[in-house]
Amino acid sequence: MDDAYVVGDPDGLSPLQAEIRDAVARELHAQFALRADRLDLADLPEVAYQITLRVDGVLTARRSGRAGQTPA
Repeated sequence: MDDAYVVGDPDGLSPLQAEIRDAVARELHAQFALRADRLDLADLPEVAYQITLRVDGVLTARRSGRAGQTPA
C-alpha cells in the first residue's frame, strides 16, 4: 500500500508527486495562455523544456529546504 493512502491523501500521490503535478499543470496552463489555447507539434519541444524547468524548480526547492515555494 502506498504511504499516501495511509496518511489519507485521496489522490494517492506523495507530496513530491503532488508538487510535480501542480508545477506541470501551472506550466501547461501558462503555455496554453501564451499560445492562444493551441499547441502545435512544433511547440512541443519548447513546452517540454519549460515543464522540465518547472520540475527542476520543485526538486531544487526541496533539496534546499524550501518545499512548496516553487517559482510561479
